[in-house]
Amino acid sequence: MADSKVKFMMNYVITEVITYIMEDTALSVQEAMNTFYNSEVFDRLCDCETGLYRESGGYVYELYKDEKKYGRLVKMEI
Repeated sequence: MADSKVKFMMNYVITEVITYIMEDTALSVQEAMNTFYNSEVFDRLCDCETGLYRESGGYVYELYKDEKKYGRLVKMEI
């Protein structure tokens, strides 16, 4: 897949996850961005090898919530 398409897909998922964080936690945009950008899920999302960018924003958000709840990624397949 072309690099520009992958980046577009990543950015779309990132936007969705940040929106979900803001809705569920009442954080500001900046705070939601900071918390997501500092997560292991974000690192995996940005790694093309994982293919996580192909998943829905909802799926990635669930991974993020699990990471926050347990302090680490729980689903090790990514």
